[in-house]
Amino acid sequence: MNARERVRLALTCQRPDRIPIALAFWEESFPAIAPQTPGDFFDLDVRFVQFKPPAEQSDFLSYLRSLPPDVHVGDMAQLATYHEWDYHPERGPDGPLSDLHTADALARYVFPDLTHPDRYAGLAEQTESYHRRGLAVAGSPPHLGGELYETAYRLRGFQNFMADLVLHKPLARYLLDQLTTLLIHNALILARAGVDILLLDDDVAMPTGLTIGLHTWREFFKSRLTDVIRLARQVNPELLIFYHSDGDFAAIVPDLIEAGVNVINPLQPDCMDALAIKRQFGDRLALWGTVGSAGLWDGGRPADIRAEVKLRIETLGPEGLLLCPAYDLDFAPFENVVAFVEAARESGAGHAC
Repeated sequence: MNARERVRLALTCQRPDRIPIALAFWEESFPAIAPQTPGDFFDLDVRFVQFKPPAEQSDFLSYLRSLPPDVHVGDMAQLATYHEWDYHPERGPDGPLSDLHTADALARYVFPDLTHPDRYAGLAEQTESYHRRGLAVAGSPPHLGGELYETAYRLRGFQNFMADLVLHKPLARYLLDQLTTLLIHNALILARAGVDILLLDDDVAMPTGLTIGLHTWREFFKSRLTDVIRLARQVNPELLIFYHSDGDFAAIVPDLIEAGVNVINPLQPDCMDALAIKRQFGDRLALWGTVGSAGLWDGGRPADIRAEVKLRIETLGPEGLLLCPAYDLDFAPFENVVAFVEAARESGAGHAC
């Protein structure tokens, strides 16, 4: 069984030959693996494709790459996205659209050109090259930290957008409609390129629950998410849908299933009860992540990571599980990452046979 077959079985709640694995970290955090990618260095089951930044960002990207290695600025792709949308969180809570107060004013705003053919040139070829190697391919649309909710509140400013959802609903709907149109266009590009998994991302939760009410999420986001998934699957009926949110988003899990989501991520164990979700929805929903808190990854020992992997496999596997750290590994010791990969392979193979 190759990695692509293994991932598809796992994400459709079936039993693969072993539990597949992935990682989640900023590549510059681990220069020891250069020049290899994390996927090749650790022989992971999933590879990722994404849109290219616009050509006019070359100077900005060159500046970021010129910084000394001890300057930790974060994810290069994310910083390029901020630059493209003229989003500057270092300047305060306002966003580039904070001064607009009506849908008519918003209609005059020119959104970044995310759909130029140069941005996705080569996606299909890159996907096919991974498929020839028997690898699963996941693709992410370009966005400002999250496709709908996060992009909207970063453009408007968080407080402004929270008020929009209650007091200025026409403005909120117009903005979300424009973002949804962009998302649909780019999701269709990825579906036509042949990716196996469409990555959708919106941090709608904090450690204690949703950052907006469940009714508000359903009113503004559920139908739009459903439309994106439905249209992408018209292009590729076999497309698997991944949904990410940090924090505790258990309240919307039934709605995500109704919208067409196949797998949720990352199920941070200090925020969500993955076992409860597995027991209730395990025949319809796969889990991607589940391993470790930020404190465990950064301050724990390799033996602690191995024990955590073993626990997740024994309680959540073998069907419907793709093992991955539940946090981005920005500062985790390299030996902890190696321990995760080794333990996942050793324990995952034993429990999936």
